[in-house]
Amino acid sequence: MRPKLWAAVSLLTVMSMAIPAHAQQTINLRDADVRAYIQDVARATGRTFIIDPRVQGKVSVVSERPLGRDAYFELFLSTLRANGLVVIPASGGAFRVQPADGAAAQPGGSGSSRNRFVTQVFRLNSIDAASAAETLRPLISREGQVTSNRSGNAIIVADYADNVARVRSLLGQIDRDRQTTRVVPLKNAGAREIAGALNQLGGSGPGGDPADGGGAARGGVQVVAIDSSNAVALRGDAAAVQKMAETVLDLDRRAAAGADVRVIFLAHADAEKLLPVLQQLVGQAPTTTAPTATTPNTAQQPFGNRQASVSASAPSVSATPIAGATIGRGQAVIARYEGANAIIISAPGDVQRQLGEVIRQLDTRREQVLVEAIIVEISDVVAKKLGVQFLLTGTGGSNIPFSVTNYSNAVPNLLTVAGAVASEKTDPGSTLTQTLRDAAVSTLLSATGGSFGLGGKLGNNAIFGFVINAVKSDTNSNVLSTPSIMTLDNQQAKILVGQEIPISTGESLSSNFDNAFRTIQRQNVGIQLDVKPQINAGGTIKLALRQEVSSIAGPVSSTSSELILNKRELSTTVTVDDGQIIALGGLIDDNERRTIEKVPLLGDIPGLGVLFRSKSRSRTKTNLMVFIRPTIVRSAPDAQRLAAERYNYMRDAELAQNGGNPSETTSLDSMVRDYLHTAPPALPAPTVPR
Repeated sequence: MRPKLWAAVSLLTVMSMAIPAHAQQTINLRDADVRAYIQDVARATGRTFIIDPRVQGKVSVVSERPLGRDAYFELFLSTLRANGLVVIPASGGAFRVQPADGAAAQPGGSGSSRNRFVTQVFRLNSIDAASAAETLRPLISREGQVTSNRSGNAIIVADYADNVARVRSLLGQIDRDRQTTRVVPLKNAGAREIAGALNQLGGSGPGGDPADGGGAARGGVQVVAIDSSNAVALRGDAAAVQKMAETVLDLDRRAAAGADVRVIFLAHADAEKLLPVLQQLVGQAPTTTAPTATTPNTAQQPFGNRQASVSASAPSVSATPIAGATIGRGQAVIARYEGANAIIISAPGDVQRQLGEVIRQLDTRREQVLVEAIIVEISDVVAKKLGVQFLLTGTGGSNIPFSVTNYSNAVPNLLTVAGAVASEKTDPGSTLTQTLRDAAVSTLLSATGGSFGLGGKLGNNAIFGFVINAVKSDTNSNVLSTPSIMTLDNQQAKILVGQEIPISTGESLSSNFDNAFRTIQRQNVGIQLDVKPQINAGGTIKLALRQEVSSIAGPVSSTSSELILNKRELSTTVTVDDGQIIALGGLIDDNERRTIEKVPLLGDIPGLGVLFRSKSRSRTKTNLMVFIRPTIVRSAPDAQRLAAERYNYMRDAELAQNGGNPSETTSLDSMVRDYLHTAPPALPAPTVPR
């Protein structure tokens, strides 16, 4: 019989056998259309099916015995599963028939049938979700999916109901905490030293860095040092923990019979500064290289007394040593070796352990702080002067009448010039004439702006002269300084950019005035920044700083060589957030001065009064502001980034000055490569978040 005819007869046979739900039926299909098969099952079971448009193909089902409605529906689900189709419960009691590919991404529900496609969430108590998902992934069917939720420590399984049931059973067996925890107290050795030794046996693991006292040691046992109680905590398999605990106790017993002398090499701290602190703890007289006036003359309490205060300054007398801090009959001794920056401790084991813990906490890498300052000074000076001087005098007789105007704010001085001219004509070679001549030259040279003068005779017995001086000046200045310096946390630093100028402090002459000598003192003039940063909790920085900007204004007067110094100084202590800019202080000054000198009554005449008065006006405006910005440098990439930014700034400045393009090699680049034999600093690669 032809296949198509046979399929049609089979389908008609089944359809003719459709009977009430409580009856049993036998099915026999050969290459029947799957959509017709689903329709027949819907009539036989009374269920509603939603068929996905992608559902296509032929199915073959053979049943040798009659089946009830539930068994018939279960056979239907198995048939679809064998043909790459799934049945997913939908809302309203219906079922959705679709291809198995992508079924895990569709919403589904739970059901009792093992062939239904369901999704369930399993909460884990002991094992990690990621490792559990990797373990179960080979057990999931091709159409199913398993994903892990790290935050909730759970896994999500979407698969056929029978596979999900098997996953549930397996998780019940593997999600068990079979580890034990044990704390081993130590009497002689240090907890961090023992933990570091055990971690080095098997390498650091998820527990932490061996240098920090935590890690996964050999045998899967996690070892953590507890500094407060000097104990070691072990966690892992019970048998492995027991063996590790025996090793810890054995090392602790051996430490009791160890050497009484221990050498500790410092990684970051300074042995010279750390030595007096440790000596005070054991009651030993501190060793100081350069005692200061601030050194207290009080003894510190011995080590172990919780009320004792540890000071970095060295006392002049030794404190009472602690009980047990002796070697045989002698006292515990602490010294340092300059060549290797090491501390040598000669004391019993328990004292060595306590001092070793103190050294560990103090011997840490200190962060650095970059302090950048901006000093801005903008000033504007405007001056105007207008003055008229005249002279009228007679030349004959003993009683010579004269009339003259002379003002303090007018130059040149007409009286000085007229006196020099008159003395030159009457007594050319006298000392008085030379003195008047020098004074006249000085007042002429000090004149600024525009000057106009005229003089002559009025008949045979009178002379006259007048001088007009007009000045207008406008001076603008903009001073911008940006000193910066990097220093360690809690370490004072200083930068000075300027000159040393001589300042006279004394002058002496011998009795006959032939052995004159002068004493001078050198003084710094320029930009100076003194700073001491202290990094606090939360990223704030406490800055104790002093900022000074000084310059030479000029001599005190034309007859004195002493100098006048302009000085702007700021000394304060502030708290600034990391990377933030704060205004330390400044000055806004507006100074205006007006001066008028005139002849009474004559200077008030409208129009004509200009000839009998001298006016001057000056205005000085000064804006001064100081800004500061500290930046914490915590790591090598931070330091590399700062160095690269400043290097590129100077390189760009050199290129702009020479008119070159960025691809050219500058003299700065050549100096770094040829002299330092290294590559110019570059910005670090950006970190990619995991």
